[in-house]
Amino acid sequence: MPPEQLSAEHPGLAWLHWAQRLQAIAQNGLTFTENPYDVDRFQQIQALAAEMMAAYTDADPAYVQNLFDQQTGYATPKIDTRGAIFQADQVLLVLEREDQKWTLPGGWIDVGEPPGAAVIREIYEEAGYETKILKLAAVYDRNRHPHPPLIFHAYKLFFICEITGGAAKPSIETDAVEFFPVHDLPELSLGRVLPSQILRLYEHAQHLNWPTEFD
Repeated sequence: MPPEQLSAEHPGLAWLHWAQRLQAIAQNGLTFTENPYDVDRFQQIQALAAEMMAAYTDADPAYVQNLFDQQTGYATPKIDTRGAIFQADQVLLVLEREDQKWTLPGGWIDVGEPPGAAVIREIYEEAGYETKILKLAAVYDRNRHPHPPLIFHAYKLFFICEITGGAAKPSIETDAVEFFPVHDLPELSLGRVLPSQILRLYEHAQHLNWPTEFD
């Protein structure tokens, strides 16, 4: 998304797009260059991106730089997967221990793990339910939706699932597992899911023949 379009749709977040792109340019440069002068330049660009992230998120610059330092190889978006389970007009949510807010169960996909296997694993680990996938409902570019800022560019995969076994059970990452009416949601962990996304997934659950939507 061009910075001017990002600014128009999500005022104040153009800096996020710029900082993410600077980080990607620096990471790619450090991956492929052998020239010591270019290495120094790319390290300076990466430090600048870390300063931008820290300035706009109140994070410690050293913490941000450490996250960037852990990224190697060609820079690509991270992938977050979420499972939406509906019963009548209610949706399954888990209470995140980290921020004490509710979300669809899910998380980052592990290296070497298929997306479908990842969402089934995440639901079981965070909510205690065994599930099967009914459809991939949406693939969203996180930057195109009004989530709070995130250091890295990410894609979000939303699956419609149904319960096949197990029972509600919190985990080391979650403090509670409950169903809520889709039109009366609790406070959500907006970095993970938005109310509008849950409502859209609810529509998909009622129209499983709809094609997957994407940005």
